[in-house]
Amino acid sequence: MLNECLEYLSIQPNSVVLDTTCGLGGHTGAIARRLSALGGTGRVIACDRDAESLELAKANTQDCAERIRFHQSLFSQVGDAVAAEKITQLDGLLADLGVSRYQLTDSGRGFSLMADGPLDMRMSRMEERTAADLVNYESEKQLADLIYQHGEERRSRRIARAIVRARPIRTTGQLAKLIEAAVPRTSKIHPATQTFMALRLVVNREMEELEALLVSLPRLVKPGGRVVVLTFMSTEDRKVKQSFQALAKEGRAAVLTRHVVKPAEEEIRDNPPSRSAKLRALELS
Repeated sequence: MLNECLEYLSIQPNSVVLDTTCGLGGHTGAIARRLSALGGTGRVIACDRDAESLELAKANTQDCAERIRFHQSLFSQVGDAVAAEKITQLDGLLADLGVSRYQLTDSGRGFSLMADGPLDMRMSRMEERTAADLVNYESEKQLADLIYQHGEERRSRRIARAIVRARPIRTTGQLAKLIEAAVPRTSKIHPATQTFMALRLVVNREMEELEALLVSLPRLVKPGGRVVVLTFMSTEDRKVKQSFQALAKEGRAAVLTRHVVKPAEEEIRDNPPSRSAKLRALELS
């Protein structure tokens, strides 16, 4: 939903926009090119926790590099990146909570259940704990709870039991196959999908980091500034929705998306993974 993101950010010639999830530079580059076309002094602060993704993003945005400042940063650290650029408050902030295409397609990163690779799932190589650590060392109850709470998987106890019995588990392919055997496929969605999402969320402390970002919005973004968040999971979308509603109730912001914005049919046809995307936008008061 690139066009929708740009529309809700309402970019002006001198806007300073923070892209908290730079990834491969798609949104970052589009914002920087819009700023270049407007001809002002605007710029983009591009953050990502993954150093490898940042290097690829730099290569993908060379045509507008003069408008971008890159920083390796977690959500809980983006305030430091903004301060490093000597910015008091931002005009816009974008957070795309989807996993980077690079991370998903590189089997060595361990995110994809469709390609066999090490059971890793770290968005940053600097993280110590991997998905293999969770799968092989958490108790059956702890595994069942995290799969249920973070993946909203109703069959979490059966899956956790199967995992514990099959230890040690070293690869994504091994984990996907044993889950499919424990809870056979009932739809087009692979039965391991929600378990993989839950492990990824826990390994990267994604909900804690998202909470830190949402709490910091009034401090980071100036009055009249815009916040746009793209979510792909119901757990994340619920947290964003509740946070936005709370800020509006307190009179600190206005919700711009009365109803969640979803991709157009054409985009879903061209990019099937976008079907689960939801966009919410906010204007600070």
